[in-house]
Amino acid sequence: MAGKQKITGPAFFVGMEGNGIISFGSGQPDLPPPKEIFRNLENPRLFKYGLIQGDKRLREALAEEYPGAEAKNFVITNGASEALDLVMRALAQEPGSHNILLCQPYYYSYPLIAEFAGLSSIYTQLKEGLIDLDDFQKKIGKVKAVLINSPSNPTGRVEAMETLKAIEALTKKLGVWVISDEVYKDLIYGRENYLIKGRHVITINSFSKTYAMCGLRVGYLYSPDREFIQKVVDMKVHTSMNTNSMGQAMALSAMRAPRSYVKKQVAIWERRRDLIYGGLIKLGFDLWKPEGAFYVFPKIKNVERALGELYYKYKVIVYDGAWFGAPGRIRLSYALDEKKIEEGLRRIKKFLKGKEKWLI
Repeated sequence: MAGKQKITGPAFFVGMEGNGIISFGSGQPDLPPPKEIFRNLENPRLFKYGLIQGDKRLREALAEEYPGAEAKNFVITNGASEALDLVMRALAQEPGSHNILLCQPYYYSYPLIAEFAGLSSIYTQLKEGLIDLDDFQKKIGKVKAVLINSPSNPTGRVEAMETLKAIEALTKKLGVWVISDEVYKDLIYGRENYLIKGRHVITINSFSKTYAMCGLRVGYLYSPDREFIQKVVDMKVHTSMNTNSMGQAMALSAMRAPRSYVKKQVAIWERRRDLIYGGLIKLGFDLWKPEGAFYVFPKIKNVERALGELYYKYKVIVYDGAWFGAPGRIRLSYALDEKKIEEGLRRIKKFLKGKEKWLI
């Protein structure tokens, strides 16, 4: 739009709020974290350096969630983002191919993190937002690793257990590493997720989404391969050193909160999912119904113009699908309360007046 700053990427919007803005942009839960996390924070040790691999008590608690795991199989990181960065850089040092297989659409940081690590991305195209095993099988022999994200950001879709089990068996047979990004694993509507297992599997997770602790930046990676874990620790000591000690203490307290906390959160996400999905369908959008996470990914034409007009004229933030490898779509996060979702839908309806052909 004339005289307005061009919207070039998600960094333009991250952290933007107030001034009447309705943000369907950043995937940051607006729900409160467990009240338990604010207790017992007076200990002076929380302000000192900690173990590079992470607080042992936190790693022991995490090990209880993974059959056969031990505390030594985990590294606590500065959010899932650092875990992904460390994993990809460690994998780049492994012998063999320097290719990694990404599912497209993808979370917008994946290709860049891979590039920074010295890996080259190959893409398998999703079919209706889900992995196409035929295409996956054609490309898996060309790569060192594959990255799976289920539930998915940006699609909100959850892979079938049969698909995940087939990937587990195929990658084990071929000796291909699997990076399983599980940050939304607790936010699924209707069934549990399937945790891909095996010595060649590296699981990524964080406390940001399940426990609404994004700003504390506490994540982790898990691998049964101790040599790989040691490579990551040896790298982390020269980059970020230990992860925030107080954040780790709060993460441990979050894990001790009643399981009802997570169940209540999921019920809220599901109501919001139904509200925004139904509202967008009523407006004429074509989109998949999410089964997890908190994103919808509808189709629309003239995306660049839509982003600018929605933001500058209607104070509504949405993300360009091209940032996720899917031009012709926009991503909306429903990590905001129902009144704001309803108001955002009203503004989108006003924006669409006279632009009905944009949805065809």
